[in-house]
Amino acid sequence: MVDEVVSLFREPYRGRRPVMLAAWPGVGQVALIVARYLQQKLGAEPIGELESFHFFEPTGVAVKDNVVQEPQFPSNTLYYWKNPADARSDLLLFLGEAQPASQAYELAHCIVDVAQKFKARKVVTCAAALVRMHYTEPSKVWGVATEPRLLDEFKGLDVVMRGELQIAGMNGVLLGVAKERKVEGYCLLGEVPMYATRIPNPKAALAVAGVLKKVLNVDVGLEELGTQAKEAEEEMKHLAVQAMGEFIDHFTKPIWPPPSEEGPEEDEA
Repeated sequence: MVDEVVSLFREPYRGRRPVMLAAWPGVGQVALIVARYLQQKLGAEPIGELESFHFFEPTGVAVKDNVVQEPQFPSNTLYYWKNPADARSDLLLFLGEAQPASQAYELAHCIVDVAQKFKARKVVTCAAALVRMHYTEPSKVWGVATEPRLLDEFKGLDVVMRGELQIAGMNGVLLGVAKERKVEGYCLLGEVPMYATRIPNPKAALAVAGVLKKVLNVDVGLEELGTQAKEAEEEMKHLAVQAMGEFIDHFTKPIWPPPSEEGPEEDEA
């Protein structure tokens, strides 16, 4: 199937066994922030595209100057980074612009096909872990793997093992398919406040990237991502203050009536 739906600009390197990191939009955009940051900082080059129309149905069309445009499909791009220091630490990146509404399982199989074509050692995803936390608290990282022995790779990295949980969307389905096809893999989840699911969370992404670079043995600086995390926290603080002000205005009443509701003034005798 991979040859039918994937257009490769470059064939796999001989003798290289990369790790595939796949990412899609999701809660807090944790996965995409991590993957895009690594792609840009490492200079991973595009090597192929996945034909989206096999897995996505257009839900409408855009109109410009009263002229209907052609249906648009989300991009699905493959990138490759050749590690100059370690042939076992190459990265094969898959960045999807959207998650399919109904063919997640088929798409996951296609991506595992790509991983096997490139002889990838592992398939890795990232995600968000929704928890009750204040936005100023540091995000912890949870870890899961397709096999118990792979959890040993997280030893000494302050990765939380939660035992039982659900990983929604493609970031979870892909690992399930990898497990089904006997491909090793794991997922790292960064903690995100339950009330901030729709806000990009570079703090959670920073925590995940910090663990990921050690597990993958990739030398990449995270300073810029740290700056983004600080800026996002300041924005969250501003939104929290604004929300609290609106809450107070809406749910509190003055203990005295406004001037317009007072009775007529009486003349002093």
